[in-house]
Amino acid sequence: MTDRYQSPLSERYASKKMQYIFSPDMKFRTWRRLWIALAETEKELGLNITDEQIEELKAHKDDINYDVAKEREALVRHDVMSHVYAYGVQCPKAKGIIHLGATSCYVGDNTDIIVMAEALKLVRTKLINVIAELAKFAEEYKALPTLAFTHFQPAQPTTVGKRATLWLQEFMMDFEDLEYVLKSLKLLGSKGTTGTQASFLELFDGNHETIDKIDPMIAKKLGFQECYAVSGQTYSRKVDARVLNILSGIALSAHKMSNDIRLLQHLKEVEEPFEKNQIGSSAMAYKRNPMRSERIASLSRYVMIDALNPAITSATQWFERTLDDSANKRLSIPEGFLAIDGILDLCLNVVDGLVVYPKVIEKRLRSELPFMATENIMMDAVKAGGDRQELHERIRELSMEAGKNVKVNGLENNLLELIAADPAFNMTIEELNQTMDPAKYTGRSKEQVETFLENVVNPVLEANKEILGIKATINV
Repeated sequence: MTDRYQSPLSERYASKKMQYIFSPDMKFRTWRRLWIALAETEKELGLNITDEQIEELKAHKDDINYDVAKEREALVRHDVMSHVYAYGVQCPKAKGIIHLGATSCYVGDNTDIIVMAEALKLVRTKLINVIAELAKFAEEYKALPTLAFTHFQPAQPTTVGKRATLWLQEFMMDFEDLEYVLKSLKLLGSKGTTGTQASFLELFDGNHETIDKIDPMIAKKLGFQECYAVSGQTYSRKVDARVLNILSGIALSAHKMSNDIRLLQHLKEVEEPFEKNQIGSSAMAYKRNPMRSERIASLSRYVMIDALNPAITSATQWFERTLDDSANKRLSIPEGFLAIDGILDLCLNVVDGLVVYPKVIEKRLRSELPFMATENIMMDAVKAGGDRQELHERIRELSMEAGKNVKVNGLENNLLELIAADPAFNMTIEELNQTMDPAKYTGRSKEQVETFLENVVNPVLEANKEILGIKATINV
């Protein structure tokens, strides 16, 4: 359709699998699963519901008569009751017991939890694959020295792999948070209009022991451990905020990594994949823009801001419930997941194809290395009989002179030549060049990568090896 707005989250960014999770079909099929679970539970607890009625409900759990529901909703202006009616048209024997004792939030809120749980599982799969690809990258380049930056100013060297572990560690934090929230998700259950289960007191003749069994039985039938112990009409909207905070956390990590990659691509040290026929600029044919990383940053900002929606909604709910959550939830929850789905696909695509240019990395590092080697040079000169205080002052003066040559005159860094020419150091240029091995200045970068991967990352990858190996397809 070209005559109306279509969300780019669906058209351009999110996978078909994530789109289905938030589709009407997924929602309404889940409603019917919930109605079946409720009817089965009520039958098992003694209500006059027959096997024949249950089987009739199951026979039509997937062939939803959307046309009937749509026509009914135009008349009664209530989506849940329209689908209760449509289900009853298909199940004439069971129509009288569909939705028995429940309120609209029984299907609406329980479905929201089920859908978010499924979406989190997909996010989990993609996140663990991003972690796996980053781990491979860190391992491959764990010993390749590179210039590190603080304040984006040259600082003590690190390695390409060690820098990647900084990105990796943040995604590992996200994985830990996701695991906790996913495992802690519970269903609303069936607690009635204000969460008091008053309707079930009527149905079960005031038998509290029987009513206590309803929620656990429904939860088990839907694959959950339990339901929230108390609620108003809805589950606490703080649950939505917790879930979106997970997505926001992933977005933070992805944005940080994508920014670093964009800066590295500017430096021509590391580059995101660039396809053979890809055009970087309509005007400048030579350009290779980091468009994937830019898109990661763009979508990540959207998710970070989107996480404010359920937070504000949760904070402003009145008593047992208000309906100002509904329209906001319909937008913020699905779109947050669709966006993070696109972000993780992009991350997977970028990390899987990162191109490293060791010669450029070495050239830049060596241009700054003489400044960083001055402490070692000074110590060697002291060992040869020099005065530490005098040498420190000479190093400072010569560094200023070399810096001026580089920044003012546009010359190469000649600090080593200046030091060799200074009798206070009593060192030849050959001796000074021996101090210029970049690996001498990366500290324990290589060992830190190995330890981090072995102790922190690899156990998680091993525990999830059955879901590794997915590839991402993106729309450029």
